[in-house]
Amino acid sequence: MATRRIISQEKTLLEKDDTVGSSPAANEKSNIAPAVPTSVIMKLLAFTLGMIVIPIGSYYVTVDTLFKGNSTYAGALAAIMANVVLIGYIFAAMAEDQSEHQGGQGVAKEGKKDR
Repeated sequence: MATRRIISQEKTLLEKDDTVGSSPAANEKSNIAPAVPTSVIMKLLAFTLGMIVIPIGSYYVTVDTLFKGNSTYAGALAAIMANVVLIGYIFAAMAEDQSEHQGGQGVAKEGKKDR
């Protein structure tokens, strides 16, 4: 069997570029940042806590004080409060999404000016 000689101008397997597919090159640092920003996770946790505490708290506070033992009205108020928290989360998410789009448009406009 014949063996192949490595010619000095030809790159060996170890000298070839390490970029294969989506992997970064050997001399570049990989991006290990989380896919979801911390502020988004904290906002989700705050609204989750609100979805638990606000409806239950409003039920127990109002069942004896405001509604004089009528649990139907207190339960209806708890359901309304849960919907208020949910709508608040939707508005907060929409405001965050609009701020990202406004920031992205500014970068795109700068790129067009540079051309």
